Amino acid sequence: MFGKSRTLNAGLVSERPECNIAVLGVRGSGKSALTVKFLTKRFISEYDPNLEDTYASEEIVDQQSVLVKIMDTADQDGPVHCERYLSWASAFLVVYSIDNRHSFDGSQQYLDILSTRNRGLKPETPIILLGNKVDMERYRQVSKSDAGAVASRYGCLFFEVSACLDYLSVQSVFHEAVREVWRESERGLVSRTLFISEEKPVVGLAPALPVTACLKELPTPTTAKLVTVKSSRAQSKRRAPTLTLLKGFKIF
Repeated sequence: MFGKSRTLNAGLVSERPECNIAVLGVRGSGKSALTVKFLTKRFISEYDPNLEDTYASEEIVDQQSVLVKIMDTADQDGPVHCERYLSWASAFLVVYSIDNRHSFDGSQQYLDILSTRNRGLKPETPIILLGNKVDMERYRQVSKSDAGAVASRYGCLFFEVSACLDYLSVQSVFHEAVREVWRESERGLVSRTLFISEEKPVVGLAPALPVTACLKELPTPTTAKLVTVKSSRAQSKRRAPTLTLLKGFKIF
């Protein structure tokens, strides 16, 4: 669930944590807008909903550097052919639009599949239910209480944000997904330690168990791209190629 990349520098090996986040939801829920808002702090108004891309961004979460890889999915037929990201993702953001009841119903289909997969899985893959477009409050069709009840039923976190308003709120959701991956990894390690202790009691102090890093390979859908976002300053210096790589988004 949580891997580390390795880079060589003057004969020394350094490790950097990685976290893979898949953004799921039906068309029109705002998956791409949220993804690009997080990556560029900008809001997009037009994009091709049929394209699926994978991006990477170096983030600082709780004073720790982490490479966050984000798959902006494009399930044209709903969550039918989702095998490509189920085993890849370390965490899932299931997005719906608060002004579209259909998108909320579609998000529950994703939650059904993800919760079924999580049964018996240790550690579990964190899931966040994310209501988008709170700027459309006057047209709200999904209440916070309804969404909160669904999140409680599936045992996942729940937030509401707007891709076109506050960047920090969007950033905090992605960072919380990273934290949830860390928490689940720690819980899984504790559970494994307790299991081993019960099976094979050891007199005296038990040696610490090594943590084995599992580096996942990126899936290779036909249209997938990997765009490394180093910093907003670096993006401003290379604005033209960056906007071209981001699926031809029109960014304001």
